[in-house]
Amino acid sequence: MAINVLYKTTATATGGRDGRAKTTDGALDVALALPKELGGSGNGNNPEQLFAAGYASCFLSAMKAVSSSGNHFKLPADTTVSATVGIGPREDKGFGLVVKLDVAIPGVDRDEAEKLVAEAHEVCPYSHATRGNIDVSLNVL
Repeated sequence: MAINVLYKTTATATGGRDGRAKTTDGALDVALALPKELGGSGNGNNPEQLFAAGYASCFLSAMKAVSSSGNHFKLPADTTVSATVGIGPREDKGFGLVVKLDVAIPGVDRDEAEKLVAEAHEVCPYSHATRGNIDVSLNVL
C-alpha cells in the first residue's frame, strides 16, 4: 500500500535502553534508562513511556478527526486518553508489548463514546501499526 507522506522525522538513539535519544531537529532529546522493574536505574525515560505518550496523543487526535467529520458529537475539550504500555517475555522468544487505552469523554453517553472510540481505532496511525502485532484493549471510562 502506497502512502503519500506528509511529514516525517528522524530520531537517533545511542546506548540502547541506557543512553540517549534525540530528533535531528533537536525538539526531543531524552535520557534513556532501563526501568527499575527490569533491573535498571529508572533514572530516565524508556521506550515504553515514549510509545505510551505517542499512542495516547495520536489516538486523541484520531478521535478529534472522527468527531469533526459530522457523524458524531463534538468532542469535549476535557477528553483524555491514557495509554498503558506493558512489556514482558513472549512464549516463543524475545519480548512483546501490550497496550490498554483508557478513554474519558465527560458528559457523553457511553454507547456514543464507544462508537467514536471504535471508529478512531480504525483511523489512528498507531492503531494501524499495532493491529495484528500488539494486543490493544480499548476502555471507555
